[in-house]
Amino acid sequence: MSFGYDTASWQDAEVLAPHIAVDEEQVRRGFWRKLRRLAVRLPFAEDLIAAHYCAFDRQTPLKVKAVLLGALAYFVLPTDVIPDILPVIGYTDDAAVLAAAIKLVASHITPDHREAARRTLARLRGEA
Repeated sequence: MSFGYDTASWQDAEVLAPHIAVDEEQVRRGFWRKLRRLAVRLPFAEDLIAAHYCAFDRQTPLKVKAVLLGALAYFVLPTDVIPDILPVIGYTDDAAVLAAAIKLVASHITPDHREAARRTLARLRGEA
């Protein structure tokens, strides 16, 4: 799975920066709007929110940010391998991309990111 960064080494920040900026803008524009609509139905919503908090944490290294923003942008974009409008299976590819990204950078998603995600998800679902 390519997140759009396969032409750059992790050390090449000049090449990564424009790709990260595009993904960051797409995520900023669409993440919360899409998540609010789906929070009740998505079993991986907490992981999405934790990944979002990690990606936008100033302490997160650039290469981790690139991986997470790529996965989050894949979730936000309306076109992907399995269209999101398909019942039941529509978000399986989004979940797989997110799971792969989280596996790559799991040590950077902190307990603080996870706790903030739990609180946010509870609010979105009307539990808090």
